[in-house]
Amino acid sequence: MPTEVSLHQSRIEAAISGGLAARSPIAASWARSARLHRLDPGARKPRLRVTGQELSRARERLGPVLPLAAPHLDQLFQVTGSLGACIVMADADGIAVERRGNPGDDRDFADSGLWTGTLWSEAEAGTNAIGTCLAEGRAVTVHRDQHYLASNIGLSCSSVPLYGHDGDLLAIIDVSTARDGLPEAILGLITGTLAEAVRKLEADLLHHHFPRARIVMVPGQEAAAGALLAVDADDLVIGATRAARQCLGLGPDVGTVPRPLADLLGLECHERIEDAERAVLSRALARSGGNVSAAARALGLSRATLHRKLGRG
Repeated sequence: MPTEVSLHQSRIEAAISGGLAARSPIAASWARSARLHRLDPGARKPRLRVTGQELSRARERLGPVLPLAAPHLDQLFQVTGSLGACIVMADADGIAVERRGNPGDDRDFADSGLWTGTLWSEAEAGTNAIGTCLAEGRAVTVHRDQHYLASNIGLSCSSVPLYGHDGDLLAIIDVSTARDGLPEAILGLITGTLAEAVRKLEADLLHHHFPRARIVMVPGQEAAAGALLAVDADDLVIGATRAARQCLGLGPDVGTVPRPLADLLGLECHERIEDAERAVLSRALARSGGNVSAAARALGLSRATLHRKLGRG
Protein backbone atom coordinates (compact mmCIF):
# COMPACT_ATOMS: atom_id res chain seq x y z
CA MET A 1 0.00 0.00 0.00
CA PRO A 2 1.47 3.40 -0.97
CA THR A 3 2.72 5.52 1.90
CA GLU A 4 1.88 9.17 2.37
CA VAL A 5 5.39 10.07 1.22
CA SER A 6 5.20 7.99 -1.96
CA LEU A 7 1.75 9.41 -2.78
CA HIS A 8 3.10 12.93 -2.29
CA GLN A 9 6.07 12.17 -4.52
CA SER A 10 3.85 10.68 -7.25
CA ARG A 11 1.56 13.70 -7.16
CA ILE A 12 4.46 16.09 -7.68
CA GLU A 13 5.96 14.00 -10.50
CA ALA A 14 2.57 13.83 -12.25
CA ALA A 15 2.08 17.60 -11.97
CA ILE A 16 5.51 18.34 -13.42
CA SER A 17 5.34 15.79 -16.25
CA GLY A 18 1.78 16.89 -17.07
CA GLY A 19 2.81 20.48 -17.71
CA LEU A 20 0.95 21.92 -14.72
CA ALA A 21 3.94 24.22 -14.01
CA ALA A 22 2.79 26.51 -16.84
CA ARG A 23 -0.55 27.11 -15.09
CA SER A 24 0.17 26.83 -11.37
CA PRO A 25 2.71 28.89 -9.37
CA ILE A 26 3.02 26.04 -6.86
CA ALA A 27 3.69 23.49 -9.61
CA ALA A 28 6.21 25.91 -11.16
CA SER A 29 8.04 25.96 -7.84
CA TRP A 30 7.89 22.15 -7.70
CA ALA A 31 9.51 22.07 -11.13
CA ARG A 32 12.31 24.39 -9.97
CA SER A 33 12.82 22.25 -6.89
CA ALA A 34 13.12 19.08 -8.98
CA ARG A 35 14.89 20.26 -12.12
CA LEU A 36 16.94 23.25 -11.00
CA HIS A 37 17.74 22.29 -7.42
CA ARG A 38 17.55 18.50 -7.93
CA LEU A 39 15.79 17.86 -4.63
CA ASP A 40 14.10 14.56 -3.77
CA PRO A 41 10.61 15.27 -2.31
CA GLY A 42 10.80 12.11 -0.22
CA ALA A 43 14.24 12.80 1.25
CA ARG A 44 14.49 13.31 5.00
CA LYS A 45 17.82 15.08 5.18
CA PRO A 46 18.75 17.14 8.26
CA ARG A 47 17.74 20.81 8.27
CA LEU A 48 20.64 22.95 7.08
CA ARG A 49 21.54 25.46 9.76
CA VAL A 50 24.20 28.14 9.61
CA THR A 51 26.75 28.58 12.37
CA GLY A 52 26.24 31.03 15.21
CA GLN A 53 28.85 33.32 13.65
CA GLU A 54 27.10 33.23 10.27
CA LEU A 55 23.77 33.98 11.95
CA SER A 56 25.31 36.97 13.75
CA ARG A 57 26.67 38.31 10.46
CA ALA A 58 23.29 37.85 8.77
CA ARG A 59 21.62 39.85 11.55
CA GLU A 60 24.26 42.58 11.34
CA ARG A 61 23.74 42.93 7.58
CA LEU A 62 20.10 43.84 8.19
CA GLY A 63 21.21 46.92 10.16
CA PRO A 64 18.21 48.87 11.51
CA VAL A 65 15.67 46.41 10.10
CA LEU A 66 15.58 44.09 13.13
CA PRO A 67 15.03 46.75 15.83
CA LEU A 68 12.41 48.47 13.66
CA ALA A 69 10.72 45.12 12.99
CA ALA A 70 10.59 44.02 16.64
CA PRO A 71 7.33 45.78 17.66
CA HIS A 72 5.61 44.64 14.47
CA LEU A 73 6.67 41.03 15.04
CA ASP A 74 5.46 41.27 18.63
CA GLN A 75 2.07 42.62 17.58
CA LEU A 76 1.76 40.05 14.81
CA PHE A 77 2.45 37.27 17.29
CA GLN A 78 -0.16 38.64 19.70
CA VAL A 79 -2.75 38.25 16.94
CA THR A 80 -1.68 34.85 15.58
CA GLY A 81 0.07 33.11 18.49
CA SER A 82 -3.17 31.79 19.98
CA LEU A 83 -3.77 29.94 16.71
CA GLY A 84 -0.65 27.88 17.27
CA ALA A 85 1.42 29.99 14.90
CA CYS A 86 5.02 31.13 15.06
CA ILE A 87 6.57 34.14 13.35
CA VAL A 88 9.85 33.90 11.46
CA MET A 89 11.84 36.65 9.76
CA ALA A 90 14.35 35.46 7.18
CA ASP A 91 16.95 37.52 5.34
CA ALA A 92 17.36 37.75 1.57
CA ASP A 93 19.35 34.49 1.59
CA GLY A 94 16.55 32.61 3.35
CA ILE A 95 18.31 32.43 6.74
CA ALA A 96 15.84 32.65 9.64
CA VAL A 97 17.23 35.51 11.73
CA GLU A 98 14.38 36.24 14.16
CA ARG A 99 11.31 34.44 15.45
CA ARG A 100 8.39 34.60 17.88
CA GLY A 101 6.62 31.55 19.26
CA ASN A 102 4.86 30.00 22.23
CA PRO A 103 7.36 28.20 24.50
CA GLY A 104 5.07 25.18 24.58
CA ASP A 105 5.36 24.80 20.80
CA ASP A 106 9.08 25.53 20.56
CA ARG A 107 10.20 21.90 20.36
CA ASP A 108 7.82 21.09 17.50
CA PHE A 109 8.77 24.20 15.54
CA ALA A 110 12.48 23.64 16.14
CA ASP A 111 12.11 20.09 14.79
CA SER A 112 10.30 21.53 11.75
CA GLY A 113 13.18 23.95 11.13
CA LEU A 114 11.19 27.06 12.05
CA TRP A 115 14.03 28.31 14.20
CA THR A 116 16.74 30.94 13.92
CA GLY A 117 19.70 29.86 11.83
CA THR A 118 17.77 27.46 9.59
CA LEU A 119 18.05 28.00 5.82
CA TRP A 120 14.69 28.13 4.00
CA SER A 121 15.73 28.98 0.43
CA GLU A 122 14.05 27.01 -2.36
CA ALA A 123 17.44 25.54 -3.24
CA GLU A 124 17.67 24.02 0.24
CA ALA A 125 14.03 23.31 1.23
CA GLY A 126 12.16 23.19 -2.06
CA THR A 127 8.74 24.78 -2.36
CA ASN A 128 8.00 26.59 0.91
CA ALA A 129 6.51 29.98 1.71
CA ILE A 130 9.80 31.69 2.66
CA GLY A 131 11.91 30.27 -0.18
CA THR A 132 9.25 30.64 -2.86
CA CYS A 133 8.48 34.18 -1.68
CA LEU A 134 12.20 34.97 -2.11
CA ALA A 135 12.29 33.34 -5.55
CA GLU A 136 9.21 35.16 -6.85
CA GLY A 137 9.33 38.43 -4.87
CA ARG A 138 5.65 38.29 -3.96
CA ALA A 139 3.42 37.15 -1.10
CA VAL A 140 3.12 33.35 -1.03
CA THR A 141 1.01 30.88 0.94
CA VAL A 142 2.00 27.21 0.91
CA HIS A 143 -0.57 24.97 2.57
CA ARG A 144 0.47 21.55 3.88
CA ASP A 145 0.92 19.14 0.92
CA GLN A 146 1.74 22.05 -1.41
CA HIS A 147 5.23 21.90 0.12
CA TYR A 148 7.77 20.07 -2.02
CA LEU A 149 9.48 18.12 0.72
CA ALA A 150 7.25 15.54 2.37
CA SER A 151 8.84 16.44 5.71
CA ASN A 152 7.13 19.86 5.53
CA ILE A 153 3.58 18.81 4.65
CA GLY A 154 2.37 19.24 8.22
CA LEU A 155 2.84 23.03 7.97
CA SER A 156 0.69 25.84 6.62
CA CYS A 157 2.84 28.90 5.93
CA SER A 158 2.27 32.43 4.62
CA SER A 159 5.15 34.76 3.73
CA VAL A 160 5.29 38.38 2.59
CA PRO A 161 8.42 40.08 1.19
CA LEU A 162 9.82 43.16 2.91
CA TYR A 163 11.30 45.79 0.60
CA GLY A 164 13.58 48.65 1.62
CA HIS A 165 13.53 52.33 0.73
CA ASP A 166 15.59 51.59 -2.40
CA GLY A 167 13.12 48.99 -3.70
CA ASP A 168 15.41 46.05 -2.94
CA LEU A 169 14.14 42.94 -1.18
CA LEU A 170 15.47 42.96 2.39
CA ALA A 171 13.76 40.09 4.16
CA ILE A 172 10.74 37.80 4.41
CA ILE A 173 8.25 37.68 7.27
CA ASP A 174 6.46 34.37 7.65
CA VAL A 175 3.58 33.08 9.78
CA SER A 176 3.46 29.29 10.07
CA THR A 177 1.20 26.88 11.91
CA ALA A 178 1.17 23.11 12.29
CA ARG A 179 -2.49 23.02 13.29
CA ASP A 180 -4.72 21.03 10.98
CA GLY A 181 -8.25 22.08 10.13
CA LEU A 182 -7.96 25.85 10.55
CA PRO A 183 -10.88 27.45 8.66
CA GLU A 184 -9.97 29.12 5.38
CA ALA A 185 -11.30 32.41 6.72
CA ILE A 186 -8.83 32.26 9.62
CA LEU A 187 -5.94 31.54 7.26
CA GLY A 188 -7.04 34.50 5.14
CA LEU A 189 -7.13 36.70 8.25
CA ILE A 190 -3.59 35.63 9.14
CA THR A 191 -2.36 36.49 5.64
CA GLY A 192 -4.07 39.89 5.68
CA THR A 193 -2.69 40.74 9.11
CA LEU A 194 0.80 39.73 7.98
CA ALA A 195 0.61 41.91 4.86
CA GLU A 196 -0.52 44.91 6.93
CA ALA A 197 2.36 44.42 9.38
CA VAL A 198 4.86 44.40 6.52
CA ARG A 199 3.38 47.58 5.01
CA LYS A 200 3.72 49.34 8.37
CA LEU A 201 7.32 48.19 8.70
CA GLU A 202 8.14 49.43 5.19
CA ALA A 203 6.71 52.83 6.18
CA ASP A 204 8.93 52.86 9.28
CA LEU A 205 11.97 51.99 7.16
CA LEU A 206 11.21 54.82 4.72
CA HIS A 207 10.86 57.32 7.57
CA HIS A 208 14.04 55.99 9.21
CA HIS A 209 16.05 56.53 6.03
CA PHE A 210 14.53 59.98 5.36
CA PRO A 211 13.94 61.35 8.88
CA ARG A 212 13.54 64.98 7.76
CA ALA A 213 11.20 64.25 4.86
CA ARG A 214 7.43 64.22 5.02
CA ILE A 215 5.78 60.94 4.06
CA VAL A 216 2.98 61.19 1.51
CA MET A 217 0.53 58.41 0.66
CA VAL A 218 -0.19 57.85 -3.03
CA PRO A 219 -3.96 58.23 -3.49
CA GLY A 220 -5.85 55.30 -4.91
CA GLN A 221 -7.56 52.06 -4.05
CA GLU A 222 -6.08 48.64 -3.24
CA ALA A 223 -3.38 49.00 -5.89
CA ALA A 224 -1.88 51.87 -3.88
CA ALA A 225 -1.85 50.08 -0.50
CA GLY A 226 1.49 50.80 1.16
CA ALA A 227 2.45 53.23 -1.62
CA LEU A 228 4.37 55.96 0.18
CA LEU A 229 6.65 58.75 -1.00
CA ALA A 230 9.36 60.63 0.91
CA VAL A 231 9.17 64.32 -0.02
CA ASP A 232 11.74 66.99 0.88
CA ALA A 233 11.19 70.65 1.77
CA ASP A 234 11.27 71.61 -1.92
CA ASP A 235 8.40 69.23 -2.71
CA LEU A 236 10.73 66.84 -4.53
CA VAL A 237 10.26 63.09 -4.18
CA ILE A 238 13.50 61.64 -2.81
CA GLY A 239 12.35 58.14 -1.82
CA ALA A 240 9.52 55.66 -2.34
CA THR A 241 8.32 52.29 -1.14
CA ARG A 242 8.24 49.47 -3.67
CA ALA A 243 4.45 49.73 -3.82
CA ALA A 244 4.74 53.42 -4.78
CA ARG A 245 7.37 52.63 -7.41
CA GLN A 246 5.07 50.04 -8.97
CA CYS A 247 1.96 52.22 -8.69
CA LEU A 248 3.61 55.25 -10.32
CA GLY A 249 5.99 53.43 -12.66
CA LEU A 250 9.08 54.84 -10.95
CA GLY A 251 12.54 53.59 -11.83
CA PRO A 252 15.46 52.84 -9.50
CA ASP A 253 16.78 56.42 -9.78
CA VAL A 254 14.18 58.00 -7.47
CA GLY A 255 16.80 58.97 -4.91
CA THR A 256 19.38 60.29 -7.39
CA VAL A 257 17.01 62.05 -9.79
CA PRO A 258 14.27 63.62 -7.63
CA ARG A 259 10.98 64.56 -9.32
CA PRO A 260 8.37 67.13 -8.25
CA LEU A 261 5.57 65.57 -6.18
CA ALA A 262 2.95 67.50 -8.14
CA ASP A 263 4.19 66.03 -11.43
CA LEU A 264 4.00 62.46 -10.14
CA LEU A 265 0.52 62.83 -8.65
CA GLY A 266 -0.93 65.20 -11.26
CA LEU A 267 -1.52 67.95 -8.71
CA GLU A 268 -1.89 71.68 -9.28
CA CYS A 269 1.22 73.57 -8.23
CA HIS A 270 2.74 77.05 -8.24
CA GLU A 271 5.04 77.49 -11.23
CA ARG A 272 5.58 81.27 -11.10
CA ILE A 273 7.98 82.95 -8.67
CA GLU A 274 5.14 85.25 -7.61
CA ASP A 275 2.91 82.30 -6.75
CA ALA A 276 5.65 80.62 -4.73
CA GLU A 277 6.29 83.83 -2.80
CA ARG A 278 2.62 84.25 -2.01
CA ALA A 279 2.50 80.66 -0.74
CA VAL A 280 5.34 81.48 1.69
CA LEU A 281 3.47 84.57 2.88
CA SER A 282 0.23 82.63 3.32
CA ARG A 283 1.97 79.97 5.41
CA ALA A 284 3.54 82.65 7.63
CA LEU A 285 0.14 84.24 8.20
CA ALA A 286 -1.42 80.87 8.97
CA ARG A 287 1.29 80.11 11.54
CA SER A 288 0.80 83.48 13.21
CA GLY A 289 -2.97 83.06 13.36
CA GLY A 290 -3.49 85.94 10.96
CA ASN A 291 -1.31 88.36 12.95
CA VAL A 292 0.38 90.42 10.23
CA SER A 293 3.02 91.91 12.54
CA ALA A 294 4.05 88.47 13.86
CA ALA A 295 4.14 87.04 10.34
CA ALA A 296 6.33 89.93 9.17
CA ARG A 297 8.76 89.40 12.05
CA ALA A 298 8.97 85.67 11.27
CA LEU A 299 9.81 86.47 7.65
CA GLY A 300 12.30 89.23 8.50
CA LEU A 301 10.13 91.84 6.76
CA SER A 302 8.59 95.10 7.88
CA ARG A 303 4.84 95.16 8.38
CA ALA A 304 4.51 97.59 5.47
CA THR A 305 6.55 95.36 3.13
CA LEU A 306 4.40 92.35 3.99
CA HIS A 307 1.23 94.37 3.33
CA ARG A 308 2.62 95.47 -0.01
CA LYS A 309 3.55 91.95 -1.05
CA LEU A 310 0.15 90.63 -0.02
CA GLY A 311 -1.49 93.42 -1.99
CA ARG A 312 0.12 92.24 -5.20
CA GLY A 313 -2.16 89.23 -5.26
